[in-house]
Amino acid sequence: MPGSQRNDNFIDKTFTVVADALLRLIPTTGREREAFIYHRDGMSAQSVGEYAEALRNYYEAMRLETDPYDRSYVLYNIGLIHAGSGEHARALEYYFQALERNPSLPQALNNTAVIRHYRGEQAIRQGDLDTSEAWFGRAADYWRQAILPAPNNYIEAQNWLGRTGRLRDE
Repeated sequence: MPGSQRNDNFIDKTFTVVADALLRLIPTTGREREAFIYHRDGMSAQSVGEYAEALRNYYEAMRLETDPYDRSYVLYNIGLIHAGSGEHARALEYYFQALERNPSLPQALNNTAVIRHYRGEQAIRQGDLDTSEAWFGRAADYWRQAILPAPNNYIEAQNWLGRTGRLRDE
């Protein structure tokens, strides 16, 4: 087994052990605990590329989870799977739902910006500079929002914002 795979398995197992310990220590209802377990199992399946299994677990977690903050992370993870399979419009739907519940979720803000930037690049390839500029402007809006709660993250986005003169609101 390659070293990186051993590390990934170690990290997954460590996460599971820590998550299970937290479940025993933190007072939760049975429903909250069950939702967390489905979310954890979804992340585990997602980490090994079992996307259908991950989605089944995430949807079950969504059925059980009532806390908007916790739901935001489940929705974000569902969006990740759709983005990874090239379903950008569907991914955006889930990112927007996550942001409705947790407006400062930097990962969802960043991924929304990435998709908008990608669409801007597509517009350039099609020779539509006006449309590309609109997409890039939207990407910049989301990246600026993502950087606020996580100023040490998204360095490439910060560099792009600086290079293109979009670091500050226009």
